[in-house]
Amino acid sequence: MVSTLDALLGDTQTFFNDLAAGFIKHGLPLNLGPMDHICYRASSAQEYLSLKTALARHGTVLVEGMIGGRPIITWALHQPLAGPFGPVPCLELAAPKPGKTHCTGLEHGEIVVPCLHTLLENYSHVPFNQAAMPAELTLALPPLQVKFHCQSLADTIAAEITEGAVVPVPEDYF
Repeated sequence: MVSTLDALLGDTQTFFNDLAAGFIKHGLPLNLGPMDHICYRASSAQEYLSLKTALARHGTVLVEGMIGGRPIITWALHQPLAGPFGPVPCLELAAPKPGKTHCTGLEHGEIVVPCLHTLLENYSHVPFNQAAMPAELTLALPPLQVKFHCQSLADTIAAEITEGAVVPVPEDYF
């Protein structure tokens, strides 16, 4: 039986299994840290708005703001998603960046680790993208990816709200 979230997002178990297979391929254990969220990339503003409405009943909005020139909304899910990386408590929905073409669907998961430098040292054979260091490491598992952080998205959002760092979505954006 297909869950309601799977009907909206696609097969989350296949997504998690594909990420897990990528970990295994690179010799990474699945228990490096908790996966705190997954991200679904909308291919159009219309899809973003439609999914935003449909997903609203599945969680509590933590924030919606402008990130990288487009809206992103994050929910704390009422029912965490189950997968090989443990329960995943949050879901991020990203609108497409203006002027770029995006494939729609589940795109990445993010894992919280104690230290990015230690991850690099312990798994020096893994081709991590370090372009966003010191904040983030990325492992490409085409067409998917896994990102590694030292702080959960929910904690990052709470800090940004407290600091007044959230950039609101302009009223006339859509």
